[in-house]
Amino acid sequence: MLESKFQKFNHLKLHTQYSICEGAIKIDELKETLKENKIKSLAICDTSNLCGALEFSDKISKIGTQPIIGTQINFKYEETMGLIPLFAMNEIGYKRIIELSSISYLNNDDLSEPSVPFSELLKKNQGIAIFSGTVFGLFGNLFDKGKYSDIEKLYSELKSIYKDRFYIELQRHGDQNEDSFEKMNLKKSNDLKIPLIATNETFYIDKDMHEAHDALICIKNKTYIQEKKRIKFSNKHYLRNDKEMYELFSDIPEALENNYNFPYRCNFKPSFSKPILPNISSEKDGDANDILRKNSIIGLEEKFVKVFKKEIDNLTSDKDYQKYLDRLNHELNIIIEMKYSSYFLIVSDYIKWAKNNDIPVGPGRGSGAGSLVAWCLSITDVDPIKYNLIFERFLNPDRISMPDFDIDFCEEKRDLVFEYLTKKYRDSVAHIITFGKLKARMVIRDVGRVMGLSYGFVDSISKMIPFDPSRPQNLTECIAGEPRLQKLINEDPRVKKLINLSLKLEGLNRNVATHAAGVVIADKKLTDVVPLYKDNTADLLLPSTQFDMYSAENAGLIKFDFLGLKTLTVINNTQNIIRGKNKNFDIENISYEDEKVFELLSSGHTVGLFQIESAGMREALIQMKPNHIEDIIALVALYRPGPMSNIPIYNDCKHGKQKPDYLHPLLEEILKPTYGVIIYQEQVMQIAQKLSGFTAGQADILRRAMGKKKRAELEKQKQSFISGAVKNGISKDVAAGIFLKIEPFAEYGFNKSHAAAYAIISYQTAYLKTYFPKEFIAASMTMDISNQNKLSEFYEELKRLNIEIERPNINKCFADFKNDEQKFYYALGGIKAVGFEAISNIVRERINNGKFKSINDFLNRINPKDINKLQLEGLVKGGAFDCLIDNRQALYNSIPNFITKSKNIYENKSANQIDLFGSDDIENDDFIPLIKDWNFEERLSKEFESVGFFISDHPLNQFKEIFNDYNIVDYQKFNSESDIKDTNVAATLLKVQERKTSKGNAYAILKLTDSSSVFELFIFSEILETNRNILKEGNSLILTVNKSLSDENNRFKRVNVKRIVSIKDLLNKPIKNITFNLNSAEDLDEISKFLISPGETKINIKINDNNRVLDFNLQNGRKIDRKSINLIRNKDISAVIS
Repeated sequence: MLESKFQKFNHLKLHTQYSICEGAIKIDELKETLKENKIKSLAICDTSNLCGALEFSDKISKIGTQPIIGTQINFKYEETMGLIPLFAMNEIGYKRIIELSSISYLNNDDLSEPSVPFSELLKKNQGIAIFSGTVFGLFGNLFDKGKYSDIEKLYSELKSIYKDRFYIELQRHGDQNEDSFEKMNLKKSNDLKIPLIATNETFYIDKDMHEAHDALICIKNKTYIQEKKRIKFSNKHYLRNDKEMYELFSDIPEALENNYNFPYRCNFKPSFSKPILPNISSEKDGDANDILRKNSIIGLEEKFVKVFKKEIDNLTSDKDYQKYLDRLNHELNIIIEMKYSSYFLIVSDYIKWAKNNDIPVGPGRGSGAGSLVAWCLSITDVDPIKYNLIFERFLNPDRISMPDFDIDFCEEKRDLVFEYLTKKYRDSVAHIITFGKLKARMVIRDVGRVMGLSYGFVDSISKMIPFDPSRPQNLTECIAGEPRLQKLINEDPRVKKLINLSLKLEGLNRNVATHAAGVVIADKKLTDVVPLYKDNTADLLLPSTQFDMYSAENAGLIKFDFLGLKTLTVINNTQNIIRGKNKNFDIENISYEDEKVFELLSSGHTVGLFQIESAGMREALIQMKPNHIEDIIALVALYRPGPMSNIPIYNDCKHGKQKPDYLHPLLEEILKPTYGVIIYQEQVMQIAQKLSGFTAGQADILRRAMGKKKRAELEKQKQSFISGAVKNGISKDVAAGIFLKIEPFAEYGFNKSHAAAYAIISYQTAYLKTYFPKEFIAASMTMDISNQNKLSEFYEELKRLNIEIERPNINKCFADFKNDEQKFYYALGGIKAVGFEAISNIVRERINNGKFKSINDFLNRINPKDINKLQLEGLVKGGAFDCLIDNRQALYNSIPNFITKSKNIYENKSANQIDLFGSDDIENDDFIPLIKDWNFEERLSKEFESVGFFISDHPLNQFKEIFNDYNIVDYQKFNSESDIKDTNVAATLLKVQERKTSKGNAYAILKLTDSSSVFELFIFSEILETNRNILKEGNSLILTVNKSLSDENNRFKRVNVKRIVSIKDLLNKPIKNITFNLNSAEDLDEISKFLISPGETKINIKINDNNRVLDFNLQNGRKIDRKSINLIRNKDISAVIS
């Protein structure tokens, strides 16, 4: 790209993708360009942030290019606001521009763009260079308004303060008003003796990016490409070469000379920093190490008294206590040696505060649950010695890396913990910024919109792109795997252009968000270390770092994870419901060896249970028949691609059908709890310790080497493993054989610390469902009140448990899900488009003043603010008003009148007036026109739209009369009875999820319901493509299914879908042949009434007469439909369709 061997022109106004929806330069791609062209220096100057500063500095300095850190910040002068570029010439200047960038967000109101008063620029100026900016900046905006005297005044002030560090900037892109702005600037430079500098506002690297960048600007400004009055840049904003720039500014050598010399004035780049932790030491308690040791030992004593029921005076002579104390001291020595005492104390502090303030905290998460110190400090609730967990898996002196406690908090109360952190650490704590990307689907939608394509058209294209978070694909891969999209690209030029632009913009940052779970805490004011960001439209207590997680950690900030786990909220809410009748119930005091709980788990009825409710998990539980918490820990660890194949071995060994393979007698103790199957990473570490004499730290290095599959490191570890085993008296061949056997296990071995902590939560949910099913399901459904798919699963579960359900009813139900001794009440807030706060107000009115006696009474009593068209439509379609008027269509059509009437009543009440034309009879609903109600199918269709599933009836019930014709079997019966291998299943489609296999082949997961259950089936590409037009939510289908069993014990089923047809299509399809089996002449007279009209159906009649069968066919076809056939069958006459 650059023609000269040595760089002369310096690009000082480079916009990376951190200039959101403006810059289109990815730093990794830029790095390759710089390397290829031997560019010596370059300045980042992103708009309104320093998000990319550290990443830019690190990556481009590694290839020998000098990074210069700048940014453009909005400054406000009187009523005019605009951007001014600032550059860090040294560390002091860098800290100042961090401060100014942070001020622009933190000291701003909710409505304005981030900005700083211009007066701030005149205060601290050391180490900063300032450019006057572009025609679109502050001075360009003042110029546009004709405020020339203000420009001269501000230029003079900046010159007097910044001296020769203030430059008047010249740009020549051919943008609007650029020439006249340049003439004014040249005059000001001459009059005020301010140096000139030439720059190029660079938004993308290559020329051919211009059209795509134009679309990006439209995405940012919510405009259309074809609009004339919009911000539009010329095609000169690429990374222009030396020759182009020198020719462009050849008439102003001063501007080129200052550009050339500018990098020599800048001698700072931000670098990575070691971790910076707050100092917990105090004069009263000593340093952090002393506090940690003291608190840990006190915590251990408390555990022995509370958990093990030991007397505190007898602990010194207790063998178990000594064992725990030895482990505790071992961990403390490592923590103190690695200088992480403060980290443990900070985490312990906010967790203890949460627990003391009734905020549920998870038992643990990740490898941190393997720490005894963490248990003693109440960071975790998992006893690592009981579960055989290893501390070095978390913190290893041989593998220097930051410890990382991921803590789960109750989702509803997590903000209270943030409040506590804000008060305690003030301006030293913040969230971490994240960036939403223009991913495959998003970029198609955004580009399609700015191109002016219709929403429906763009939506249909975006839906061809599979959305699978577990296997994300880029747009190129999506196109390669989707023939429909390839066809559209070849045939439709609009689609071709849409795809071409989208491919160029894919992967760029689209928007800024906050990693709500990630928090950093520093030992000083955060703006001394990183720039801060605050989204005033988001309801967040803390600001965020402008650096993402990677850059924030590299800047020395320690990340603490505050994860919201909704299951903790469910457990807490269930516990609160239970305490309404049992004040002493406490989930912390339940038995983890309860037979009834394991019976529930073994039955596979695990809807709503944490981590173990998927169809595959249910099948695994039925086969495993767990009877100990260790089984649940093992299943949580095994149920993943790879180790899943070991579940049958585990089960067979557990049930005595297979003898466990312990690899070596010395390993039996390690592998006995998992029946010879290596499940956990901790087991790999223990094997290395036992056989080869590895330290725990060395064993962790081995585990990581196996997991990372780095051959050189692995070979080195293998030799150490074998030589250590030989020293222990094990032959070289045996040791090598054991290493080969454990290596594949280590690749996918699971962290037992994490599995144990989460298995505890799984068990707690199982306990609650076993003993308090209504309370548990009410809390679970309320937590998922807006997730109709989950609600339908729970609704089916309630039916399975024979719990009586009160369907949506305005006079009986509540805003959320509730239960009493007799009934379970469906939540009115669970209906789509029904606002929770509004329906809560309506329910409160009913509770305070009695049930609604009529629609008229309802409208007289509620506040019109609590109803709107969508809300009333949802309530009507969901059947909530059936108790008042059982004609949903009449109510639905009257909704506009209801809203008007309600407003009139409310306004009259407010004005203390009487409606002269209103009725005094509040029970009179004569104003509702009596029209015919929706038919069965339409009624259910509307209900499905509103509730998300079928609650008052099932759509299949209207088709039952044809089930015998097609040998329909309930899915539950087909799935449970091994002798049924092939059959037809009738079901209504609830949801379709399209996916791609690793090879790119399409498949779909169908969520279906019949009268007995809700179930899922997989269909693959051929069936999917053939039936795509009938796979619509709410459609009733007949599926021909086949069941294959994978082993001699018929344990593992695979269900294949062979054919799918729409029941409606079947009903509308002409009947080819029908046979009537008659027993008398009267039967013949009966059917003849229906066989009058000529048609296409061939009629066969068989008459049983005195042990004889008279068999004949009508010469000509007749017209007969299924309704007539059903009427004939109702007369006890057999009719067989073939």
